[in-house]
Parts: sequence; structure tokens; C-alpha cells
Amino acid sequence: MNLPTAPFDPPARAALLRDLRAAVGPAHVLTAADADLEPWERDWRRRHRGRALAVVRPGSTEEVAAVVRACAAHGAPIVPQGGNTGLVLGGVPDGSGTQVVLSTARLNRIRALDEKNLTLTVEAGCVLQAAQQAAEAAGLWLPLSLAAEGSCTVGGNLATNAGGTQVLRFGNARDLCLGLEVVTADGRVWNGLRGLRKDNTGYDLRHLFIGSEGTLGIITAAVLKLVPRPAAQLTAWAAVPDLAAAVALLGVAQRGLGPALTGFEVMNRFALELVRRHFPQLSVPLADVAPYAVLLETSDAEGEAHARARLEAVLGQALEDGCAVDAVVAESLAQARTLWHIRESIPLAQAEEGLNVKHDISLPVSRIPAFCAEAEKALANAVPGVRLVNFGHLGDGNLHFNVQCPEGADAAAFLHEQEARIHTVVYDAVQRHGGSISAEHGIGALKAAILPRYQDPVALDLMRAVKRALDPANRLNPGKLLV
Repeated sequence: MNLPTAPFDPPARAALLRDLRAAVGPAHVLTAADADLEPWERDWRRRHRGRALAVVRPGSTEEVAAVVRACAAHGAPIVPQGGNTGLVLGGVPDGSGTQVVLSTARLNRIRALDEKNLTLTVEAGCVLQAAQQAAEAAGLWLPLSLAAEGSCTVGGNLATNAGGTQVLRFGNARDLCLGLEVVTADGRVWNGLRGLRKDNTGYDLRHLFIGSEGTLGIITAAVLKLVPRPAAQLTAWAAVPDLAAAVALLGVAQRGLGPALTGFEVMNRFALELVRRHFPQLSVPLADVAPYAVLLETSDAEGEAHARARLEAVLGQALEDGCAVDAVVAESLAQARTLWHIRESIPLAQAEEGLNVKHDISLPVSRIPAFCAEAEKALANAVPGVRLVNFGHLGDGNLHFNVQCPEGADAAAFLHEQEARIHTVVYDAVQRHGGSISAEHGIGALKAAILPRYQDPVALDLMRAVKRALDPANRLNPGKLLV
């Protein structure tokens, strides 16, 4: 089936809207005549606004399936959308006016919490923070933590295989999912919500849909893995002289804390300078001591005294080895939250500073110092005066290697003239060092055109074969991930 690239003629559009209203109720089908659709049409970074034929808000899995069948009957493409916090244009429509945005906002229920099985079953539109709070109320822990957790949704987290700050210990969203419920491209419902940790009865279908960015099916519910809450969590902040020292400190922490090391973040001085500039109420510790700072978190099963002794021993060893030049340990939960808030404020400070070029990359941890040295030099030669905001989840090899325009330059003009060149410089260096151009944000529409340059051609052929098999009409999120 050829999907429309121009707006539907009035009779065809009216017929589609009639069937969508029958599926979910008139109040939950929005068009530009009914409301301002900007919240669904514009991406989180406010760099793109598409145009939707309609926004549909189903309230159940059965209604999602009915919407998919209606769109299939009329040849309308569907763009699944969760909290719309993505950074790669994966959840917003294109500008054709032919695409139906399917919002999962009303699919927000907690379906079940099984304390003995350590699982939580939630619908796709459940905000991540609400899922965390449901686990916490039962004395358990959902160790998926993102800066956008107050607005991102579980379905979006799984569709993009989100990462966050706990990947070092617990893995990505994929590793915390035991089962899925999915509406397929032809409007059927696959119920895989069994919550089993072992199930060798064929292909593990959930892993096809996790990370597929809504291009293979629409996730409507998930079974998430929980763990017992730790008896104590402690956070420390260390000043380190360079990235090689940060990698060395990671090794010291891994040897000293083992699986109790649940977070390891790195931030360069300029990233923290932006936080100080735009959020002066936040006091950045050890701000001028060293070029980089590291934020460590340990989660201990025995108690605070045991956790503190182990963490202080790690920091003492790091100071003795020279991979840290100073360090502080949070003395209270409030102090720990402040340290994490500083880290999480870096993207907001960047936005306050102005438009910037973002890179969500991953590398072997051992290659990070060499990559950064090479990429920083190449960028300085290619675009003199650029300012680097380098921060991220060093413990799992994920950096947000972002580029701010030169001081005083016109940011919009800078992006227009230099963004493609900057991407090429950075991504070519990533490839030379055996890394990935997308660590946790996905490909979306933003990176789809350049993916073939950096992805193995056999892998692309296999992905396209899967897409053809599960969505032969290319109805689900067309133009995203694969082009």
C-alpha cells in the first residue's frame, strides 16, 4: 500500500475521522478545528513542528486496536506518541498532514503489582515517575531513572530502549522488561504479559518491539522487573584531572563496590559552568578544582554505616592513586538529591544558553579518553570557537557530547551552517573508535538518513526484512528509524 503524502480529500478525511470517533469517542479525536495541536505536533526541543491529520487518544488496548484497524482501512499512517520527551523526532508527525498521532496518555493505569514475583504491570502511557512511586509504596524499587521521568512514559521508554543513570547496574529499559502487550500493524493484540524470567518457547518477541521506536507495533502495556529497595544509598562527588583519571576511578569503584555501584556520571567543567550561570541557586561542589567531576552512587543491602565505610575506602584509594584530586560524600538524602539535581540540570542549562548540537553516543569505556581527545581537536580545527558540553553515563560508556556555538555567535545561524558538518566530525570519530551514534535516544527521523553511513549493511537489510514482515504497508511511524 502506498501511504498518502498529500492531505486526504475532504470525503476521505471525513470518513476516517468518523471511524476514529466511533473507535474512541468524539471527545478523544482532536483536529486543528477542535484544539491547538501544537503539544502533539512539536518536538521537545522545539526544533520541529509537523502537521497531524488528527490526534487520537484511546483509553484501552481494544481502542488502540480499533484505531489501528480504522487507519489501515483508510490507508492512514500512525505516529505513536508517549510523553513526547524524545530528542530525535521519533514521536511527532511529519509535515504532510496525513498522519494520525496516537497518544497513549489515557493508557495510564497500574494494572498489577506482584510483590512475590517482584513485578509491576503498567500501561504504556503510565508516567515513569508514577510507576516508580507504585513500586516504592510496596517497599520495592524500579531502577529506571531518567531526567524526564516526571513526564516520559513507560511505553516510550521501552519503544526507545531508554537508558538513564542506573544502566551500569541494572541495564537499559530492555533489561527491566519481562513482558509486553502490543497492538500489531494489522490491529491484532499480542498478549505477552506473563512476567516470566525464563521462557524458551521460540523467538523472544518483546525484544523486537523494544527499541523499535513504534515502527513494528504499538506497545500498550508492560511487565517491569522490580528489585528490593536497598537499605542505604550514598552519593559522592569527586574532582578528577582528566577523562583517563575518570576511567581509572571507575575501575577503583567497581573493584571496591562491585554490584553496589549503581551510578557513575561524568561532567566536564563547561557543562557545570552552564549550570552555575543559569541556575545560580545550585551550589556546584569543587567547581574550580579540576576539569572534570564524577558523581558516584552506591546502593547497599546492609546499611548506611557499611555503605559509607566502603565508599570512603574507594575514594581514599582514588585520592591515593591520583585519579581523584578531591571528593565529598553527601551527608543526607537532601544533599544527595541536590548533587543529582546538578547533574540533571545540565540539559536545561544548555537550553537556556541557546540552541546546540546534541550527540547521544556510546563507546567502549576504555576508548572514551582517546575518542574525546581526537573529536575535540577535530572540532576545534573544523569550527573554531565551539564550546563542548561533555557529560553522561561514563559507567556504561554513554556520553552526551554536545556542541554549543561560539560565545556571542548567532545560535540559529550556527546550527544552520555547521550542524551537519559537526555531526560528521563527531560520528566519524565515534565509528573509528568502535562506538554507536545512538546510545539511548534512538534514531527517529533526525538520524534516519545518516544511519546507513554508520550501520552495518547486513544489519540494515535484516532490520528492513523485519519491518516488511511485521508492517508490510509501512503504516507504523513511517520515516522513522529506517528510510
